[in-house]
Amino acid sequence: MIEVAVLHDEGWPDTDWELLAQRAVVAAITHSPYVAFVTDAAMYEVAVKLTTDAEVHQLNRDYRDKDKPTNVLSFPMVQSDLLVATANTDDGEVLLGDIVLAEDVCAREAADKGISVADHAAHLIVHGTFHLLGYDHMDDNEAEAMEALEVAALASLGLADPYGDRMILGE
Repeated sequence: MIEVAVLHDEGWPDTDWELLAQRAVVAAITHSPYVAFVTDAAMYEVAVKLTTDAEVHQLNRDYRDKDKPTNVLSFPMVQSDLLVATANTDDGEVLLGDIVLAEDVCAREAADKGISVADHAAHLIVHGTFHLLGYDHMDDNEAEAMEALEVAALASLGLADPYGDRMILGE
């Protein structure tokens, strides 16, 4: 089973963030080789924090040596080569990791794309979930594979292909 905990600052638009995050995380996992996580007896947990650009800027500087805010950061808690063995957890709970979104960056990007903040945030949460599952976009092949999975997950949520203009996430 999948459980998503959401923390959000007051500046984010009025949306059912818990439902949106839950649906986005489940959509990503459903379109991955780890689809069994959705129905496993183990509880797979993801934390999503919707916060300020300042906090994301600090995290990006501290953990990635990039001195600027970014749209989404992911902090996996399970090494990707150990994900297949997580159903054998002793206590029945697996913390997959944390996803952090920056409010103003997300709002600005959504406005640039002509979509709602909620739809863009759903994309960023899907993107972040794939990072928690070991996907990356460091080279063109990895990026294409990850983007194809994102497009499929987003389509299952009724959202359009976000890569029509080749926006790079997590830079």
